[in-house]
Amino acid sequence: MPDADVIIVGGGLAGLTGALHLLRAGLRVTVIEKYPFPRHKVCGEYISNEVLPYLQWLGADPGVLSPARISRVRVSAVSGKSVEAQLPLGGFGISRYALDQFLMQRVVAAGGIVLEDTVDDISFQNDGFRVLTTGMLQLTARFVIGAYGKRSALDQQLIRDFSTQRSPWLAVKSHYEGDFPDGLVALHNFMGGYCGVSKVENNIINICYLVSYDTFRQFKNITAHQQEVLYRNPQLKDVLEHSKPLFERPLTISQVSFAEKQKVDNHILMTGDTAGLIHPLCGNGMAMAIHSAKIAAEQLLSFVSGHLSSRQEMERNYVRAWKREFSKRMQAGKVLSAVFRKQELAAGIMSGLVLFPALLPVIIRQTHGKPFKL
Repeated sequence: MPDADVIIVGGGLAGLTGALHLLRAGLRVTVIEKYPFPRHKVCGEYISNEVLPYLQWLGADPGVLSPARISRVRVSAVSGKSVEAQLPLGGFGISRYALDQFLMQRVVAAGGIVLEDTVDDISFQNDGFRVLTTGMLQLTARFVIGAYGKRSALDQQLIRDFSTQRSPWLAVKSHYEGDFPDGLVALHNFMGGYCGVSKVENNIINICYLVSYDTFRQFKNITAHQQEVLYRNPQLKDVLEHSKPLFERPLTISQVSFAEKQKVDNHILMTGDTAGLIHPLCGNGMAMAIHSAKIAAEQLLSFVSGHLSSRQEMERNYVRAWKREFSKRMQAGKVLSAVFRKQELAAGIMSGLVLFPALLPVIIRQTHGKPFKL
């Protein structure tokens, strides 16, 4: 008998919410996460309310963590010219430090197993999986879900196409204390990248930005780059100059890839950033990760219950459902990212939005979904 019905590789948003969904259905689930809980992660830490009903259905209502409620969005160009509008659905700000820990505890309370270890190898044979870890564990399962994030050595072991391609993006994140409006998420453009600013729990300000490595490497360090580049946007300069860092040093992650990724690799259902990463400018990656876990869990349970005739049908259905839900959002993200990387074009778009601010919620809807129907 397999050690688990499902092994989930990665204990982030997709991995933990997927685990809760499967545990609710009575499956035996093991989550393998290589880092200890809790920990901070490079993340925008804003979640659209579209997934709130699903989290509540899972018995993991984030409201108990006192998240920052967010209802408005402000977008600024390099010049500082900006436009503000109501978010169509609204959302909330919560740190990954608090949310991932909370979800992990819910998984354990529901009977799931959470292991701190690193997966070195996954093989599929005889209609099942064998998983080997750095800690010398050999585990078997009928299904494996990939939820291990943006980029991992495991991608190379699985010979995933995008893993051989270099990516020009660097992400930087830190928490701050200071004066920033309640209820607001701001997206500030700067030369070579863009930055998200919003509050999380305990009145903490989260600042996370994505920058082209080609522009960043011209400077000695993060501080120099911020002062010489980010400060050219007066709104971003004002936020940074009047905020005190709470981390000893910012968190960074390099080689952030927005390349196309297979949704199913070696019969592994890929979820969250492991299946595809939307540009952070759209501010909705956390909700998409949670939603992708729901889709994977639903397809897997349809197969287990006999509603699908084969593993291949389950995999095809998952890919179709993922693309149906996210392909337009991903394309919108690429277009918006391309626009804001071109200073003159971004300035023109901003001028149009200042004249017609009602267009901003229309653009936002292109990167957000509708509230879940449960």
